[in-house]
Amino acid sequence: MSCGRFVATAFIGLLCFTTAAYSEDDAVWGYQCVNDRCVKTAISSASYPKEKAISLPACRLFCGPAVGLVWPLPSGDVSMKNDIAHIDPDQIWFEWNENFHALVPLWEANKERFRKQLKTRAQGAKLKSGGRALRIKINVENDSVTLNYATDESYKLVIASGTDGELLATITGKTFFGARHGLETLSQLIWLDEIRNELQMVVEMNLSDAPAYPHRGLALDTSRNFIDVVSLRRTIDGMAMVKLNVFHWHITDSQSFPLEIKSRPTLHTYGAYNRRNVYTLEDVRELVQYALERGIRIIPELDAPAHVGEGWEKLGVTACFNYQPWENYCVEPPCGQLDPTKSEVYDILDDVYREMNAMFDRSDVFHMGGDEVSIRCWNATGSIQKWMNDQEWGLTEQDFMKLWNYFQTEALRRLDQTLPAGEKRPIVMWTSKLTESPYLEQYLDKDRYIIQVWTTGNDSKVSNLLEKGYRLIMSNYDALYLDCGFSGWVTDGSNWCAPYIGWQKVYNNDLMAIGGPYAQQILGGEAALWTEQSDSYTLDNRLWPRLSAHAERLWTNPRAGWQMAEARMLMHRERLVEEGIAANSIQPKWCLQNEANCPIGGDGGRS
Repeated sequence: MSCGRFVATAFIGLLCFTTAAYSEDDAVWGYQCVNDRCVKTAISSASYPKEKAISLPACRLFCGPAVGLVWPLPSGDVSMKNDIAHIDPDQIWFEWNENFHALVPLWEANKERFRKQLKTRAQGAKLKSGGRALRIKINVENDSVTLNYATDESYKLVIASGTDGELLATITGKTFFGARHGLETLSQLIWLDEIRNELQMVVEMNLSDAPAYPHRGLALDTSRNFIDVVSLRRTIDGMAMVKLNVFHWHITDSQSFPLEIKSRPTLHTYGAYNRRNVYTLEDVRELVQYALERGIRIIPELDAPAHVGEGWEKLGVTACFNYQPWENYCVEPPCGQLDPTKSEVYDILDDVYREMNAMFDRSDVFHMGGDEVSIRCWNATGSIQKWMNDQEWGLTEQDFMKLWNYFQTEALRRLDQTLPAGEKRPIVMWTSKLTESPYLEQYLDKDRYIIQVWTTGNDSKVSNLLEKGYRLIMSNYDALYLDCGFSGWVTDGSNWCAPYIGWQKVYNNDLMAIGGPYAQQILGGEAALWTEQSDSYTLDNRLWPRLSAHAERLWTNPRAGWQMAEARMLMHRERLVEEGIAANSIQPKWCLQNEANCPIGGDGGRS
């Protein structure tokens, strides 16, 4: 063994590894930790010899106060010694409690995923043979596979030397979900040393970690443009890497209905863009299982009574479908809302809810949408006006809000009928006219409804909801709408929520500051991507790495701003790309290799 002295502000110690012979084709750059920064240094035979050189990942792990390879940053205590070891990717063994039969297939899937991650990391390198074996021992206290707001996702990771020279990584969690997060962290603590062409990892570490918020998600629209299943899986893989745990699936809208409903085939037969752009029952069930293996639950959304059209219109239960000029009846074409006065609406919903609950059997939450209902749409429909007159209602805003409540009450009753006896799931609805006073207090039970906020973070409507005792999920568009800042598609210029939101603004979206004295009522947040201008081909760079910034905000809830995370973000973006996720580049690669040399305040883009 040869040990190069490794100096950092936090510690002074010996960084140890095995020496090797080098050829003319070997790396010529290494890194040294100077004043908590990794400084790119030419490898020479004198001042910085090859046997002492360390790679950028090794430097970033130890240099400075943060654990520089882990994203999101652990929220608990971390201690480690600055020794690293060469490991053999073919000598990795797993142990877990096989008495927990429900967990065995989940751990088998994660074992294969872990090994695949390491192979991907080493792709293209001629790995040096040998290295130490790694034994991964997983201890889980119970066999629950229920992921909800009460699930304990904490974990502890201990890395130490085991018997016969092997390394032992012990991951302990109350649940599968916490332990799975621990395995994700362990995978990030293994890197390719391009100087020696070997996989390396830290030799000794104690780490404890837990999320700040129980709801850490992505809301993805797959109706404006279809997103193929391969892309959805890749998105879920990325979410697992950053410990997000909710995939909120906005499956349908007025433009398309791509979900197969066997009892109501007209919906997808006429509502999908084509026969290939359909999510089958098998697709959904496989995706739910795929997500579960990665610690994620899929929450389905059936948006209603607005945002319906294609597919529904053939069933004769819509109002103002594709009316023109569309600007008078909805926010984007084609217009369409359910007609609450038609009894057939609720029979159809009964069937759709029943099948969706069976497909999405891992979710105890249902999203009923409820956004952007147009009173003008309903008021332009003669049969609705007649029905309201028959009830001796007027045609004022208050009367149409009564009509909306009539729909919501009956739709909820039908949803509850499809659930096991006595079960009442939490219902999520978007902020809307219905979530404003006085309708909020009249019609929405705060113990049943969770409100998802899409207005700005400083909107007075947010404080009103909190003061009234409602639980919130934040998707404030000024920081979490990832479709903002592109060209307008129903207007000229930029789209309605411009400008583009950079990862820094996402990172600084502090939910504690938004909630103030009521912050405990905020369950977490979801970044949202509406796909009017996105599809399978642009999905990755719309989401990543901004979604990673969102993940660290919700997991770690850092008190420092994005500047402290920038160096780690650049490393993390490289890992996303390595895993086949086409994450957007956020700086020249020179900045990755020359930490803190790309400050804010230059000309910022002169070619």
